[in-house]
Amino acid sequence: MPQHLLEHLTTFITRHQLFDPAQKVLLAVSGGIDSVVMATLFKQAGYLAAIAHCNFQLRGEESERDEAFVRELAARLELPVHTVKFDTQAYVTQHRVTIQVAARELRYRWLEEVRRENGYACIATAHHVQDSVETALMNFTKGTGIAGLHGILPKQEYLIRPLLFTDKATLEAYVALHNIRYVEDSSNITDKYTRNYFRHQIIPRLQEAFPGAVKNMAATIERMKEAEMLYQEAMDRHRKRLLTVEGNTWKVPVAKLQKSVPLQTITWELFRGFGCSSAQTQQVLSLLESESGRYVETATHRIIRNRQWLLVTPLTTEDTPFIVIEPQQSHIHFADGQLHLRVQEKGGAAIPTAPEIAWLDAGQIKFPLILRKWKQGDYFYPLGMPKKKKISRFLIDQKLSLPQKEKVWVLESNKRIIWILGMRIDDRVKITPKTKEILAITLVK
Repeated sequence: MPQHLLEHLTTFITRHQLFDPAQKVLLAVSGGIDSVVMATLFKQAGYLAAIAHCNFQLRGEESERDEAFVRELAARLELPVHTVKFDTQAYVTQHRVTIQVAARELRYRWLEEVRRENGYACIATAHHVQDSVETALMNFTKGTGIAGLHGILPKQEYLIRPLLFTDKATLEAYVALHNIRYVEDSSNITDKYTRNYFRHQIIPRLQEAFPGAVKNMAATIERMKEAEMLYQEAMDRHRKRLLTVEGNTWKVPVAKLQKSVPLQTITWELFRGFGCSSAQTQQVLSLLESESGRYVETATHRIIRNRQWLLVTPLTTEDTPFIVIEPQQSHIHFADGQLHLRVQEKGGAAIPTAPEIAWLDAGQIKFPLILRKWKQGDYFYPLGMPKKKKISRFLIDQKLSLPQKEKVWVLESNKRIIWILGMRIDDRVKITPKTKEILAITLVK
């Protein structure tokens, strides 16, 4: 019921631990129903919040109208407001992406900059149940693993979705009940874009045939989230059972893998961390029946059949320009070693001084991370130094030989180098009194 929306919001935020009520939250507000209700509820709940609005300058006077409306809304709610104007069309031309991709990249990059510069704990977007169902349905039609079926998550790093507990009809009823003004984005009522096609054509027809379709799919999404947790636990057990390492070579026993059930899924999950694409899974399975010497090359590794083993070895540096590290990955294999990653509470333990261990402020790091060889022009802010320094100069100061320099890798987050592996972290991601969680990374050679 719309009159209970505030109570349901605070309960949802508490249950999913979206943020601490003492923290400041940045609200992404377009001026439409969903985001206006979110801003109104946050004010009523007494949360510390500010409003952020992007003007993409794609709809002429309408874009200016929306920005002016959001400024007025912020003034009425007595909340700070941040606004920005983007030349979205120029970005589209320069980067050769669609308008939707351009708007998304510009929006989230700017929101993250505002969050960091102003000390906001997280960014809240006004996604609701239908948005989550649309996402899961779109992923399902495109083809996806189990992770694509959990819809939109309540929290991902610094992004929170505090309205996922409610639906569009309830938000519309709330606006009508309280006579709340909002603006309508004309692009939302066209079928030009994929999501809007699902929103205006596919889902309404599903609901005509099955009136409870959205509600039922939302319930399935919740079950899918829990199923995914069990799935990952099971895969962790299979990895421990099937993967061993000697030096820079990982070994999988052929006989054990052949007896694993379900074979295709376990094989895919086992080798995806070695750069194996879903299309190559069948090629890897064929190695189980082949003679010694046959191999499959992935983006980063070579998987070789050698008697009773599948041996996984890194390709040369030339074949692995960079490795993308996603949040859920805890073990990374590359040409010159392995990385072990984990997130932990700050606690009271002393920060390790060993060069092969990096403790970084998890709150200052954005995934995905990029692991790559250093190159000319790279720079970072060495720990303890207020000024940036070229890595080429840093390596000279470290008195490294040319062969040693060629084996230096860097870890990058959001286009910033955060660690020269085994040597020095970046000062901007060091542990401080404000640090809550630590990203602990260990280099094993």
